Amino acid sequence: MRTSQSLTRRDFLKLSAAGFCGLCLASCVRQTESASDTSYWQENYTQLMDDFNAILNPVCDEIVALCGEQEASAIMDESRKAYEVLLPQVPFIGGDDNSLTETLYMSATALASYQVMLSHGQPLEEVGRILYRATESLFNFNDPLASAQSRNPTGKAAQDEFRRMAKWSEQSPYPDDWKLTFVEGDGENFDFGVDYTECGIVKFYQSQQADKLAPYLCLGDFPLSQALDTGLVRTTTLARGGPCCDFRFKAGRPIQREWTPNFLEE
Repeated sequence: MRTSQSLTRRDFLKLSAAGFCGLCLASCVRQTESASDTSYWQENYTQLMDDFNAILNPVCDEIVALCGEQEASAIMDESRKAYEVLLPQVPFIGGDDNSLTETLYMSATALASYQVMLSHGQPLEEVGRILYRATESLFNFNDPLASAQSRNPTGKAAQDEFRRMAKWSEQSPYPDDWKLTFVEGDGENFDFGVDYTECGIVKFYQSQQADKLAPYLCLGDFPLSQALDTGLVRTTTLARGGPCCDFRFKAGRPIQREWTPNFLEE
């Protein structure tokens, strides 16, 4: 049942820009005319469904290994239908003017899978493991774009874009958006940092009674950090009840997670 899909140039740029919890390395404010909150998902329906497939198709074999081919096929079909139901419920945070819009819709893919797998009797940690493997698959590739991004992954360009994000968050009129502040590097322990004091995914999941899924989705930032060599260290997240999500980047160092589920224990 292998239906893996190669990562396109657009996919790489989008995913390296957004990540699952806002690991953004691309402009957050785009000079485009954004769709309205009632039409965004409809106007982008085809691309959103393609993104759904790009995230979940590579882990079809993992789901087959978990529950067999017939049930895995049912889970995939039901997840697509659940995602379509969720699309109009995804909060509007500016459409294409805000790159974290991508992140919210990616989180809806995970939420749809979570809802369906729970209904098939799969425990939360198994769902979290499958979604983590999906993230690993997205960022486990050899691509010249990744190499180019990694030449100076925490340098001036990355820092300027996070400053832009922080400015956007100060002015954002959308209550379901992220809020963040930029943290200057100390010249030794980290190159720069970002503190998220509000998280769009946490808010969305709370509205969907899916709070327990959020910490697993946050783990998706670490395969991205490894791919781009940004050396992410994080000690607390909003998803796990902390006061903020404290991202600290230092190029070239090993990642450090704020928690490690059983499936990632070494």
